[in-house]
Amino acid sequence: MQNGFTRNFRPLEILSEDQIETIHNGTLKVLQEVGVRIMHDGALKKFEKHDCTVDFDEKCVYIPPHVVDECVRSTPSSFRVKARESKNDLLIGGDRVYFRNFPGKDTVDLETWESRSPTRKEYYDFVTVLDALPNVHTLSGHPYFGFEGIPEVMKISEGEAAKARNSSKIQIVTHSKDSEIFSIRIVQATGGEAFGVSHPESPLSFGNEAVEALIRFSDAGFPIHVGSGLIMGTSGPATIAGSTVSNNAEVLALVVLIQILHSGTRLIVNDYVHTHDILSGDPTFGDISSSLHAAAFHQIFRWYEIPSCTSLSGLSSSQRIDSQLAYEKTMPTLLAALAGSNIVDLHSSINAELKAHPVQAIIDDDIAGMIGRFLEGVTVNDETLALDLIAKVGHVARQFLHEDHTKKWNHLERYMPQVAERLSYPEWLVSGNRSVLECAKEKHDAILASYKPKPLSAEQEIEIEAILKEQAEYYSKRNMLN
Repeated sequence: MQNGFTRNFRPLEILSEDQIETIHNGTLKVLQEVGVRIMHDGALKKFEKHDCTVDFDEKCVYIPPHVVDECVRSTPSSFRVKARESKNDLLIGGDRVYFRNFPGKDTVDLETWESRSPTRKEYYDFVTVLDALPNVHTLSGHPYFGFEGIPEVMKISEGEAAKARNSSKIQIVTHSKDSEIFSIRIVQATGGEAFGVSHPESPLSFGNEAVEALIRFSDAGFPIHVGSGLIMGTSGPATIAGSTVSNNAEVLALVVLIQILHSGTRLIVNDYVHTHDILSGDPTFGDISSSLHAAAFHQIFRWYEIPSCTSLSGLSSSQRIDSQLAYEKTMPTLLAALAGSNIVDLHSSINAELKAHPVQAIIDDDIAGMIGRFLEGVTVNDETLALDLIAKVGHVARQFLHEDHTKKWNHLERYMPQVAERLSYPEWLVSGNRSVLECAKEKHDAILASYKPKPLSAEQEIEIEAILKEQAEYYSKRNMLN
């Protein structure tokens, strides 16, 4: 099983108990009186059978508090997810924290910072690097949004196949135009599981395609990854408290649907609420207000005893690998991990969801390692207090250096970055005065030269190829390949 990191101290709490109750009660009021719009007739009938009021003409569902409470209590507070290699299984919930990559639509030239569509090899190499990095514990729905030379409708499933072929880590499976029918089978062919993703259309609406995908993932027995991409001030209130209520209503509506479909279904709720530039209308990332919202979100869902994750942390408004990218990603990532997020998106993204690069993932892996070490906290026992050693050394300068205790604990107490330059100035000059970006590029090339992911069996490869061929025929019959 992936160990990830364990937070060994009380999580960050920014809300009082009264504030949590107020937000919760506001959420229940929205669900019962405003309702949510569900553009799926089968789901509407399910809600009606479970004591909800349904307006079939307007496709609105009004969910009473007792149904919300029952479904929240039916949701597991922790669960295991099976990978195709047991060493990559995940145990979701409690104080455990995992890190995940965040996708970008395109790759980026590291000299000009211009973006372009990746090649198939670049896509596959990206997954290989993610598989090699020790602090990437699970994979997102995409590293890139597809690669050159394949029809648009095949990009998602070709990506799922690429992840399955080049990594045994658990991935997210997304959906578009029935792609999940085939992606589910691709994952099942490997003998593992994946998170099936389904998100609302803010405010308070759920499209037919997203609901149908959720039903398919649920019927397949996959754990479900649900959340809202609400934008404060556009698709939700501009206030943190108001956007938290609206976001909660959307997420809890999906929790209710999932549990009335199959009681006890494993799920994790995701926070992807962010702000926008009121002048341009563009979304903004790395904004501290979004981190305040995320901290409240994770505290509330700990109160519900439902596992949570965050995608917001992997985003920046920077166009390149620079200091802005570093602080806009590191602060939200650290705060989310401290606030109780069980999975934190971080690795690889540059400039929102528009660009990503495996070299950035390598730099981010050091950030994840440093945050993970902080989460482990301070060990206080007889050995770490070192009273006998302090007495033994006494007042002699620097004599702790050669002690066995130092050799052991210097390694255990620290996180050693893989690509940061920690040389003295003279040593740095002699070694070629490299930047962290240059070090990460070298590490990238070394990984691709030496690291080999666990391959699929010949039978699994044949099955996946057959599934992709069947999918292409499915879309061809519907005139969708072009």
